[in-house]
Amino acid sequence: MRAVLKLGGSLLYSDTGEVNLERIRAYADTLTDLIQTGHRFIVIVGGGRPARAFVSAARALGANEAQCDWLGIKTARLNAELFCAALGDLAYPKVVDSLDELETGFCTGRVVLMGGLTPGQSTNAVAALAAELVGADMLLNATNVDGVYDKDPKSPDARRLDMVSIRELEKILSGGGTRAGEYRLFDPVAIRVVARSRIRTVIFDGRDPQNLARIISGERVGTIIVHEAERVT
Repeated sequence: MRAVLKLGGSLLYSDTGEVNLERIRAYADTLTDLIQTGHRFIVIVGGGRPARAFVSAARALGANEAQCDWLGIKTARLNAELFCAALGDLAYPKVVDSLDELETGFCTGRVVLMGGLTPGQSTNAVAALAAELVGADMLLNATNVDGVYDKDPKSPDARRLDMVSIRELEKILSGGGTRAGEYRLFDPVAIRVVARSRIRTVIFDGRDPQNLARIISGERVGTIIVHEAERVT
């Protein structure tokens, strides 16, 4: 299987802002095990807490949204460098910054690491584009929640959905912000790419790295995004 793994930046840091080395190592170990059984991966890493801090500071200092986006992009690329170090020789040795370079790196058979690409889109959009480009079998979105909810997960009556159509997901997320640092599970670009390419997508709790292995092995974890006339068995 060829898969794209999007790791939310929030997974990389503790509540106090320290790098979560244990989780990064656990993901590296899980990916190593899966690669040894024949699976191939592209890993896109989000900016997380440091990106939000830089964006907030830049905005307070008068930066425009494009400048704020670039700060988020650069921070996400630094986070991807951490995974590159953790994977060692299994990783393509450079965090790639274009789709052209992604194709080149993927042809080497190594894990390709990416952060952000372009202002105005999230790393979720990067992950969707990467999955489309290489014809990935699955797009796996690891977040700090256990799936998609019908409303804000903090609401007491929020209900987790085992399955959601791409159109339903679009409605649920329609109230999300589009400024730098405000992207939620998916941004509009990511939704459009997933919809047009009918990419099989799972949004799951990334706080447990073993959930990745469970999904690859066929277990039902998190929320599956389905497309028109698609049935999940």
